[in-house]
Amino acid sequence: MGFRTSPVMLHAANIPNIICVMRILLVVPIVVLLRDGDFAMALLLIFIAGFSDGLDGFLAKRFDWRTRLGGLLDPAADKLLLVAVMLTLTSLELVPVWLTVVVIGRDIVIVSGAVAYTLLIGAVKPAPSSISKINTGLQLLYVVCVIAQQAFGWPPAIALLLTGSAVFCTSAVSGIDYVLCWSRKAVAARRV
Repeated sequence: MGFRTSPVMLHAANIPNIICVMRILLVVPIVVLLRDGDFAMALLLIFIAGFSDGLDGFLAKRFDWRTRLGGLLDPAADKLLLVAVMLTLTSLELVPVWLTVVVIGRDIVIVSGAVAYTLLIGAVKPAPSSISKINTGLQLLYVVCVIAQQAFGWPPAIALLLTGSAVFCTSAVSGIDYVLCWSRKAVAARRV
């Protein structure tokens, strides 16, 4: 008689995906709270979203509950939250338009490159670079600082200038890094 896995064990791998979907569902209330000027509550929900991101990542790695869907959902949830918040803060004139254009432009370049690679070469295995992870962290820090300044009058304006500048620099560098890295991979795959 062979080893049988219980149905509960088969579905445990979906727990990180469920947490990720809940994070996606937080985007709408966060945007509404920002539009309504309830910055403190929006910040609380952003912290909950950040905690859930860490939790689903921990569970996926600790218990090897990794799925292809989770590999796509997790970065998509992060991007959806950051882009929605950046656009909302820009519409409220709290974030410069040019910075939001750079952040979203980088994402468009990356997604376009991934689609082109998939169509011309083969499936893309999501593999964020170190600079991309730093960029995502800085984007999150920047929006948290912007919202916290509105909610509590802190941090000072210089912190926004420094984090905004860091977001600009890492967005540009990581966008170029993705283009160069995936171009090299495409050329190498074509030679095979």
